[in-house]
Amino acid sequence: MSDIQISAIICTYNRDAYLGAAIDSLLAQDFTGNFEVVVVDNGSSDRTREVVAQRETDPRLKYVFEPTIGLSVARNTGAKFAQAEILAYLDDDAVASPQWLQVLYRAYQDNPKIAIAGGKVTLLWPPNTQPPQWLSTGLAGNLGAYDLGDEIHYIQQPGLTPRGLNYSICRSFLTSIGGFDPHLGRVGKNLLSNEELQMTEFALQRGWQVVYLPQALVAHNVSPERLKPSWFLNRGWWQGISECYREQLAGKAGIRQIGRGSEKFIRGLYKSLQNITNPAERFDKLVYAYGQIGYLNAAIQGLLFPAKNKE
Repeated sequence: MSDIQISAIICTYNRDAYLGAAIDSLLAQDFTGNFEVVVVDNGSSDRTREVVAQRETDPRLKYVFEPTIGLSVARNTGAKFAQAEILAYLDDDAVASPQWLQVLYRAYQDNPKIAIAGGKVTLLWPPNTQPPQWLSTGLAGNLGAYDLGDEIHYIQQPGLTPRGLNYSICRSFLTSIGGFDPHLGRVGKNLLSNEELQMTEFALQRGWQVVYLPQALVAHNVSPERLKPSWFLNRGWWQGISECYREQLAGKAGIRQIGRGSEKFIRGLYKSLQNITNPAERFDKLVYAYGQIGYLNAAIQGLLFPAKNKE
């Protein structure tokens, strides 16, 4: 039986510029027990393997290559090769605070009903860069920002789910639901999401708990390409598609999706016009409205090609 108490997993895809700092932040953890770091290379074509090899003299570090592209696939592969009951996922462009693993581990030890736990996320801006005026607090969440305050908070609303870049899960719960759903989560450069939200729904339905731990702090790098309005519009589009897919996977597909999406589109457009003098709120609502077009597109595809949608 393994004596590894918690497994830190990084799923990476062509992020060699950030990956080394992410790994180093894990290897430098102030953890009183035994832990491991599993890097899942999800078909990278850059220097990812070299970045890991430079650190493989540390016996706690393990490299796994997963050729099938997809974040959920990579997460499941990480869980397969990890040895601990507690699986802690850190994004390849994030940096964990020194006590990250210790805070997560202690929470699970103190409360065996926890299925999912995550913590606060701050943003690391590129050098000499300030947040743009059109960036609202809500849209900053698309960059990974996550802050529910300085107190432990038990999540009851799936929309408040911990960010996937600072995310842990109990293996027994993950196994019970068959792993992360490969129909959700990023695949290459598409921005499919909502897999964490779905996990929270499953956990709450089954009597488990989901918790926000403010001291489990992670900082997330904001890459320059994400500071363009076009990136947020694209992100909103994929968010709409993700929400549609999540509903379809939950058996909520059908003509009613057209009504829901149309209503939300009109509401978002109206609120954007209402905030015409406020650049941040105006753009926030415009991104929301644009996301509903993605939602409607996926809903129509689901109605026209239901068999293909189930593949």
